[in-house]
Amino acid sequence: MPIHPSTLSFPDTASVSALRAWYAGVSSREAVERYCLQALEDGRSARGVIGRIRRQLAGFALSRQRDDLVRPFQCTAGERTRYRKAAILALDILPSLPVPQPQISDAVDVWLSPRIVPVLRQHGIRTLADLTVRIPRRRRWWLRIPGLGLRSARHIEPSLLLTRD
Repeated sequence: MPIHPSTLSFPDTASVSALRAWYAGVSSREAVERYCLQALEDGRSARGVIGRIRRQLAGFALSRQRDDLVRPFQCTAGERTRYRKAAILALDILPSLPVPQPQISDAVDVWLSPRIVPVLRQHGIRTLADLTVRIPRRRRWWLRIPGLGLRSARHIEPSLLLTRD
């Protein structure tokens, strides 16, 4: 199931500081030892810590529907100084972004489990609007869609309720 945007957290201040130093050209070892030494516990490598922070930020940007802020966190280590300005800008913007709410025009795969999406698409349901039109407000609506059960319906319903304002 996709991770709901509200459950993704922005990295702590120490992690962000280490990442800023890394983008400035400091080695991953030096950056992590200087700003978040505790992250090296349990035998973790500094490169692994920096990678985890970058993946967390890329996921956070995607969860806030800001695909344009993902690229700086996916560059290679050798490209990092070239992406420094973009990364710093993204680090300044990301913490203030609100958690997005489902929109009626959103594709079902943005909000629903990858297990549910193929069943819905098989029945011509590609957006939350398609789903809303096909599903009247009544009990046991999922019976009208072969392959969808009660458990899947319970995952779908919260996304639909948010679009009906």
